[in-house]
Amino acid sequence: MRRTIITLTVAAALAVTGAGAAGADTTPPPPLDPDALTEAIEGLPNDEASGALLQVRGSAGQWEGTSGVANIHTGSPVPIRGRFRIGSMTKTFVATAALQLVAKRRLSLDRTVQSYLPDLLPADYAPVTVRQLLTYTSGLPGVPIDHKDPDWFLANRFRTWTPAELFDLAFTGRDMLFEPGTEQRYGNIDYLVLGAVIERVTGRPYGDAVRDGIIRPLGLTGTVVPGTDTQIHGPHARGYEENDGTYTDITEANPTFQWAAAEMISNAPDLDRFLVALFSGRLLPPAQTALLFEVPNVPAYDGDTNPANNPRAHLGHGLAKFVMGKVEFWGKTGDRPGYNNGMAATRDLSRRAVFSVNTLHMGGEVQPEITERIIAAVAGLARPAEQR
Repeated sequence: MRRTIITLTVAAALAVTGAGAAGADTTPPPPLDPDALTEAIEGLPNDEASGALLQVRGSAGQWEGTSGVANIHTGSPVPIRGRFRIGSMTKTFVATAALQLVAKRRLSLDRTVQSYLPDLLPADYAPVTVRQLLTYTSGLPGVPIDHKDPDWFLANRFRTWTPAELFDLAFTGRDMLFEPGTEQRYGNIDYLVLGAVIERVTGRPYGDAVRDGIIRPLGLTGTVVPGTDTQIHGPHARGYEENDGTYTDITEANPTFQWAAAEMISNAPDLDRFLVALFSGRLLPPAQTALLFEVPNVPAYDGDTNPANNPRAHLGHGLAKFVMGKVEFWGKTGDRPGYNNGMAATRDLSRRAVFSVNTLHMGGEVQPEITERIIAAVAGLARPAEQR
């Protein structure tokens, strides 16, 4: 029962995220509840996760804490400033780097992928703009591999993939999913292609644009674009896949299959600093900063033959809109085997949160229970009586 209540509570709050992006919601977050935050992450290790960290910052209250272990065998504690694989939170960095190029007039939102990279997409694909990549409205089919399937991951975790291999898998013999600009479908493919466009425009690896435009200017010493490096350097909690009481250490993995969509490593202090700089306009001029919070007015894609029946889009140019209770948050989640994470803030930065959960089972259709508890506690949603 407890799992069902939490899931429905968070799902109901998220269901209103398609309300559009006209203006910022100024409803202040409720007072921070340290007890709720403590309870949200307690009880680890359990059968779902080995450890977790949570950092909350802002004028509406500050809190930080950890639970569980960084190493299932030694029992060492989770370091609050430990590094973790941020997964798709990488997309916010890449979107920022792309918008920096737009601000410098080196990249145009309304030019097509075909004009930048004439040989990348099949000839019969409709024109796809850079803006549509940023907002997941391209209609491009994704790479048809379940990379979070345990068997596939363990067999391929150290393989180096090239972007060309990923594009071949995604596009060869496959049709577009919908007309570009008409629906929104979240996935990695848009940002994989965006990484290739950035490389064509700059003549350098896309990671250099992230380092030069974000990591170095902000002094993010715990943040890296790892390339083919399989390790997490510095303090970190290890990731595991549990099966019948056996824990397989999956911390080390080659991130090239995720490339510009989900390969980066960071920590909570760096991600908080990034959010503050991004929201406050330190990284982008006003016109491009505004785009971060602009959501296309299209339905979300789920394969329905009548898109009018689908919920509305909630993803902007690198950020997602989450309405929790009466409070509007903007941020991004990320997931890699062994790591389930998120970062979010109110527009006025009065409440900011970064978390990482070391999950024990990769993949799955729903967020881990502990992640749902964290989201609810940060947003100040009422806790069911049996949880208090």
